[in-house]
Amino acid sequence: MKTIDVVVSPVGATRVETNGFTGDQCRQASAFLEQALGLSQNERLKADFYKTEVRDQQQAQQSS
Repeated sequence: MKTIDVVVSPVGATRVETNGFTGDQCRQASAFLEQALGLSQNERLKADFYKTEVRDQQQAQQSS
C-alpha cells in the first residue's frame, strides 16, 4: 500500500513521509505537497528509494 504522511509538529514544522514507493516515485508522488508546504530544508531518503521495480517484481515472484 502506498501512502503519504504529512506530520506537523507543535511548532508548525512539517515532514512529508512516503511509504510503499520505490525509486524516484516517492519524489514524484509528494512533489505537490512539497510545493504547497514551501521550501524544503532537508531530505532523508529511505532504503526504498534505492530499490528498483524489477527487484521488487523478482521478490514478489519468489515469495509466491
